[in-house]
Amino acid sequence: MSARRPRAVWVTGLLISAATASMLTATPVHAIVGQSVNDSFAFTAKLDIGNQVDGQRSCSAALVAQQWLVTAASCFADNPAQSLKVPAGAPKLKTTATIGRADLTRETGNVVDVVELVPREDRDLVMAKLAQPVAGIAPASLGSNTPIGGEELWVTGYGRTKEEWTPDRLHYAKFSVGAVKDTTVGLVGKSDGAAICQGDTGGPAFRNINGRFELVGVNSRSWQGGCFGSDEKETRTGAVDSRVDDIAAWIQKTSSRDILRGANWSNTAHMSSGYFTGKSAAVKRRMDLFVVWKDGSASIFQGADHNAPEYPYSAEYKVAPAGSYWKDARAVAGGSFTDSGSDGITVRWASGKLSTYLHVDENGFHDEKTFGAVGSYWKGARLITVGRYTDNPLRDDMFVLWDDGSTTLYSDLGTNGIGKQSQLDKGWTEAAQMSSGEFGGGKTGDLLIRWNDGSATVFSALDPSGYHGRTSIRSLNSPWKNVQNLTVGSFAAGDNRPDDVLIRWAPGPLSYYPGVSTAGTTRPEVQLVG
Repeated sequence: MSARRPRAVWVTGLLISAATASMLTATPVHAIVGQSVNDSFAFTAKLDIGNQVDGQRSCSAALVAQQWLVTAASCFADNPAQSLKVPAGAPKLKTTATIGRADLTRETGNVVDVVELVPREDRDLVMAKLAQPVAGIAPASLGSNTPIGGEELWVTGYGRTKEEWTPDRLHYAKFSVGAVKDTTVGLVGKSDGAAICQGDTGGPAFRNINGRFELVGVNSRSWQGGCFGSDEKETRTGAVDSRVDDIAAWIQKTSSRDILRGANWSNTAHMSSGYFTGKSAAVKRRMDLFVVWKDGSASIFQGADHNAPEYPYSAEYKVAPAGSYWKDARAVAGGSFTDSGSDGITVRWASGKLSTYLHVDENGFHDEKTFGAVGSYWKGARLITVGRYTDNPLRDDMFVLWDDGSTTLYSDLGTNGIGKQSQLDKGWTEAAQMSSGEFGGGKTGDLLIRWNDGSATVFSALDPSGYHGRTSIRSLNSPWKNVQNLTVGSFAAGDNRPDDVLIRWAPGPLSYYPGVSTAGTTRPEVQLVG
C-alpha cells in the first residue's frame, strides 16, 4: 500500500515567475479543480521558492493579516519526506509571494518577498512574514470552531490540474470534512474530479459563511489521484490538512507582535484614532491609529480584528515619507466628515492653514478641504479634537482650544466647514492634551482633557450649549504628568463602549486604558511597548 506523500516537490525550470493578482469569476470545469475563482478568494497566494540553480518549488498560501501568510512548513523543508522541521528566521531560499492575482498572466495585485518564517512545531504549518503589508486585499478570517465531519469546505491553490503542469490561474474545488484529529483534518473531494495536487501545498481550506471566508486548515498531504504527472494507477483523491482553528490565537499574536515594537515611539509628534482603512460590517474590529512622526513621516496602524488585548494592530502603512509636509503639522484630529463611514483627518498647519482630508487610508490622503488660509487666525488654535457633539450620527464636529484658553465648537465640519460655531468655556490655558470619545453613553460625545499638572478630566455630553457634567479620572501630579500624546478610541475589542485611552509616555512607552468611563478607569492598563 503506498503512503501519502507531501505534495511540495522540487521543480527545475518550470515555474512561472511571480507577479501580482486579480480574481476571475466562472464556473469550475471537470478538471482537478475549477479553472477560475471568485474575486473574494484574493487572499490566496502563490509562493515561488528558490531559483534554477538551487532548485525551484511552488506552493500556495493564505493571507491572514496584511503582512503575514500561513502555509505549510513542508514548502520550506529541505526534504519534506524525512522532516518538516523549518528553522525560524529568514527563509533559506529567496521566496516571493504573489497575492491577489488569480490570472498570473496579468499585472494586478501584489508581489512581495517573504522575509521571515515562524514555524509551528506540532504540525505542518508555518507563518510567513512579508517585506511590507499588502494593501487592498482582505485577509481570510480566522475562526475557532472545530471542523465537523461532513462539513463543506472550499480549497484554493495554484497547483497542477488534471491537464496542466504549471497552470497560470488560481483554481478551487469543494471538499467535505473527513476525520478530525488533534492537529489535522481529513478532506474528501466533493466537486466532480476534486483533488489537491503538487503546488497546492499550503493552500487554504475554508468555510463560506454568507460571503465571509473562514480559514479551517492549510493543505499538507494528498493522494494526488488524477493530478497531472501522478501515478496513473492512483485513484484516491483524499487529502490531509493542518488545522488552524485551534491555533487561531497563536496566528493572531504572531501576525501582530512586531507591529508596534518596530516603531520609535519617542519620535511621535501627533497621534489620532479613526476607521481610516475601512470598517467591516461583519467584523467589529479595533480602530486604526494615525501617527505623525517628528521627522515628517506618517503612518497608519490598522486595527486588528481579533481580541488579543496586547496586540491591537495588524499592519503599519507608511503614508508619508520623512521630510514631507507633515513636519509642519501642529494639531491633528481624526473623525468622520462624510456619510461614507470612512474617517478623515483635520490638521492645523504651522502656517495657520486649517485643512480637512475627508478620506484617509493606506494609500494616502484624499479630498482636501481648506478652511483657514496661510497666516490666518488659525495659528492660535493650540489643540483640536473631533467628535460627535451635535445630533448628527454620521458626521463629526470640531472642538478647538485657543492659545488664550478659550474654546469653540464648530458643528458638522464636513458640511458647514467653520461656518457654524458656538463659543464655550474660557480659562483652559493649562490644558496639555485633549481627545474626544464616548465614555458615558450620552446622546453626544465626551471630551477628555489632560492638564499640565498631571490631572485629567472627562467633560460629559458636550454640545453647542457646553458640557453636562465633569469627572476627574486622574488627580493632581498623577503619573499622567508624563503623558506626551494621547488619543481616545475603541482599541480593546472593537466597538465596545465606553472608549479606551491610548497614551504615549515620556520618553517612549505606549499603553492604553481599556474602558474609561465617566466614573474613572474601570480596567487595568495594558502595556503595548515598554
